[in-house]
Amino acid sequence: MSRIGIKPVLLPSGVTAEIKGSDVHLKGSKGELTVKILPEVSVGIDGSVVTVTRKDDSDDARARHGLIRVLIANAALGVSTGYEKKLEIIGVGYKAQIKGKALVLNLGHSHPVNMAIPQGIEVGQDEKNKNILIIRGIDKQLVGQFAAEIRELRMPEPYKGKGVRYFGEQVRRKPGKAAAKASV
Repeated sequence: MSRIGIKPVLLPSGVTAEIKGSDVHLKGSKGELTVKILPEVSVGIDGSVVTVTRKDDSDDARARHGLIRVLIANAALGVSTGYEKKLEIIGVGYKAQIKGKALVLNLGHSHPVNMAIPQGIEVGQDEKNKNILIIRGIDKQLVGQFAAEIRELRMPEPYKGKGVRYFGEQVRRKPGKAAAKASV
């Protein structure tokens, strides 16, 4: 039995869920999300409790039991409070600007990088430190994917620590050639 799949999803206050065909529609104060129900599992709603059960003990059903439960729980949390990721931009001359529905990043390349901000994502900058980007949205996967795409443009490097990193991420630093030569 799936340890995660058997747990019921308790909907936060203000969130409603209903089954329409092969989808679960969740509606809350931040917006509305839909989770597709896979044919190997079935979903039941009893008031503010959503339960996921699998139809048989096949490998596919066992694999997807916990997945569907977690997707519903993430959607319920997203429509009630939303998700947020913070990115730090570290480096001389590295900066980010928000121009309309585009994010313009200067990350040491020969040209600024323009990224279109996806629908359902809100990007802002920290008021105190303009080199901290704040990515918000109700869809956990979309917020994490957009943050990962920004980070991938200039991953933090281990020698000087420059690049884009998640807020609070620890980057393991390496000594340069001069430090390695001095220790010999």
